[in-house]
Amino acid sequence: MSDQYVLDLQEVDETQVAVVGGKGAHLGELSQIDDIPVPGGFCVTTNAFRRIMAEAPSLDDRLDELSRLDPDDQEAIRTLSARIRRTIEETAIPGDLASAITRALARLGAQAAYAVRSSATAEDLPTASFAGQQDTYLNVVGPTAILRHVSRCWASLFTERAVTYRRRNGIDHRTVHMAVVVQRMVFPHASGVLFTADPVTGNRKVATVDAGFGLGEALVSGLVNPDVFTVRHGQVVARTIAAKERAVHALPAGGTQEAAIDPRRQRQPALTDAQAVRLVQLGRRIEAHFGRPQDIEWCLVDDGFRIVQSRPITTLFPIPETGDQNNHVYVSVGHGQMMTDPMKPLGLSMWQLTAMVPMHEAGGRLFVDVTRRLASPASRAGLLDVIGRGDPLIRDALETVLDRDDFVPSLPDAGPAGPLATGASTPIETDPAIVTELIERSRASIAALERDIRTKTGPALFDFLLSAFEEHKRILSDPLNLQAITAGMEATWWLNDKLREWLGEKNAADTLTLSAPDNVTSEMGLALLDVADVIRPHPEAVAFLQRVADEDEDVDFLDELAKLPGGTAARAAIETYLDRYGMRCVGEIDITRPRWRERPTTLVPAILDNVRNFQPGAAERRFEQGRQKARQKEQDVLARLRALPDGDRKADETKRMIDRVRTFIGYREYPKYGIISRYFVYKQALMAEAERLVRTDVLPEREDIFYLTFQELHDVVRSNQVDARLIRQRKDAFRSYHALTPPRVLTSDGEAVTGAYRRDDVPAGALVGLPVSAGTIEGRARVILDMADARLEAGDILVTPFTDPSWSPLFVGIAGLVTEVGGLMTHGAVIAREYGLPAVVGVEQATRLIRDGQRIRVHGTDGYLELLP
Repeated sequence: MSDQYVLDLQEVDETQVAVVGGKGAHLGELSQIDDIPVPGGFCVTTNAFRRIMAEAPSLDDRLDELSRLDPDDQEAIRTLSARIRRTIEETAIPGDLASAITRALARLGAQAAYAVRSSATAEDLPTASFAGQQDTYLNVVGPTAILRHVSRCWASLFTERAVTYRRRNGIDHRTVHMAVVVQRMVFPHASGVLFTADPVTGNRKVATVDAGFGLGEALVSGLVNPDVFTVRHGQVVARTIAAKERAVHALPAGGTQEAAIDPRRQRQPALTDAQAVRLVQLGRRIEAHFGRPQDIEWCLVDDGFRIVQSRPITTLFPIPETGDQNNHVYVSVGHGQMMTDPMKPLGLSMWQLTAMVPMHEAGGRLFVDVTRRLASPASRAGLLDVIGRGDPLIRDALETVLDRDDFVPSLPDAGPAGPLATGASTPIETDPAIVTELIERSRASIAALERDIRTKTGPALFDFLLSAFEEHKRILSDPLNLQAITAGMEATWWLNDKLREWLGEKNAADTLTLSAPDNVTSEMGLALLDVADVIRPHPEAVAFLQRVADEDEDVDFLDELAKLPGGTAARAAIETYLDRYGMRCVGEIDITRPRWRERPTTLVPAILDNVRNFQPGAAERRFEQGRQKARQKEQDVLARLRALPDGDRKADETKRMIDRVRTFIGYREYPKYGIISRYFVYKQALMAEAERLVRTDVLPEREDIFYLTFQELHDVVRSNQVDARLIRQRKDAFRSYHALTPPRVLTSDGEAVTGAYRRDDVPAGALVGLPVSAGTIEGRARVILDMADARLEAGDILVTPFTDPSWSPLFVGIAGLVTEVGGLMTHGAVIAREYGLPAVVGVEQATRLIRDGQRIRVHGTDGYLELLP
């Protein structure tokens, strides 16, 4: 019976997390790697922990109570978790369990010194390290003391910090069990931590070693600053030797003690360069065994290393898989699409299948490999120019990589530059009929898709969709489509460049493009003002919608709305809006995100804001005001130009460009609308398949298809079989990706390269970004992370990580915009200009640096904002 309670480390591998916890499983696996020295020991299994929990029946009620506590009530959590710990520590260890532990000690040496270390089943996982959440006791001597410290380790599962950590990570207390590792104590000359990848930059080719004298507790507790060695390609390339004034040492009778270090030794390095390099070589072998970068705890004893722990580094952004050893440079797709949240596997694969360029997945995000474009001087210049106009941070990051020791090879010709580097080079006439024709082509294609997909089910649906994706790409790659998009962008740049040169005007195009025709995204925001006009005269309908917003539930409210006075008209207005725009939603490039048509409650807060903040007819007035401002600006600019030398020519050229930008800039938003319209058709067909799979018991839930790629879903539909374990793994991985921040630029070494604006023309303390919509505005910052939580008043300045087209209904009610992500031609910038909102995008960490409710001043012309007292 006792072998279910104790396992030797040599008997354990990383598949046994449920039995010996994360730390025990990793140590067992480490013990089996040839020539990796791991101190001997054993694991007290989770069966022992469950036995102890069963010995104290009162614990069951207390765990129920703990799960019901408000996560913000720290005092209640502190009190209850202390009671649970005390109960566990006071519960006597049954005789057979105590005997199993003491027999294992006798095999290793009963009176030797040991480290007694907690090892929870939710610990040292790829998705959450749980580092420091449970307890470790060093230099424990004698069976009685070891049994007492095993009880303390069990109890440490319920420290306040561990309980809070689990709540934050959505982990049920009952699903986590505690094993204990009992390991021969090492008395080191030096110890510390080795990261086999740079934990700051993510570079997998760089290892860092933190080292101090004595036991590692001095470093972990922050008692001393460590020596830091940076190792690359088998050489120490940088070192910082700290003044190490104190160390932690083991006491002969057990326990540990802080001690002062002789002043003559304080500045001596804890390791030689050769030792640091040898340690990194050991670390690389451990990393290769586990298949991912590791955070390794080590000790140095008599010039030999002992490895006492290894866990995955959970904070690194993953690298796209290529299957080769070449250098690659990747640019984030999400920063261009204004959607940097992780996407589910179906969303990733659908975007890849319908994209115009190959895309690579990592960390639930998509990246484009731009290495070949950077390798040739011709395509490099075009790529940097276009990217630099849109997002200077990406350009600066790419230039940083190019400046670095031949990371990008130099090639005479990189081949075609592709859509990222150049637009359509052949110009087109300034003719509004071109835009009308393109919109009609898109509508006709979507209508044909809706008609033809109705009869398709099962495997035949997937074959049909693959051909539909080709039509999808054909529409997008239509030369006329690319020429129209490029014409609007190039005319914008021409006007900004020339009018700054001739008149000293910054961002003049921002005013000249106000209320441009055919902008489907800005029309979407104005159309919701019209919906509010229908609802505003009916107090009962308004009150009902307020209850819907307050309840924050995904209810089917439209039928109930129709029963109220004025409700029939209100419902009809919302339905008409959903018919035109219901395919949109936040994060809409991920097909798995709920569309407004699927969850219309999302729109209710914005409708209520419009009811409260606007008068009837606001949409038409706003559009006309914008048109008049643009016309006045045009007349002003042309008059000033004519007064210059060679003024008639300059005015005529400018007039042609103003006509051109007003003809084409609104169309810039239409292709995305077309893509998302098609996506909704695809999604409805796939959800019908998901329903069939649920009805036939192939899947438990419809949304499980979101965790399969398109091809995997095709296989499931063909075979009527699904790998439930794969779906569980994908759900866990998707949850973990939320903790990762996607970089704008990522290299195949794993380095996340951060660009900089490199500007010295802004006031001290200002937050710098990219100017995308001119004007200066001062007001209350509303820091909003989710559109559904928006409650805006007139004059508010919206501060948010990113906005995609679905946010435009909020733009009609705000006075300015600040985002962390974005470029000159991303959707938020286009709509901010369209509505005349001063806007600064690409402001790093804006949602953390600006407090909700704080007064700020946004300088949309110059690209910075000030925090006001």
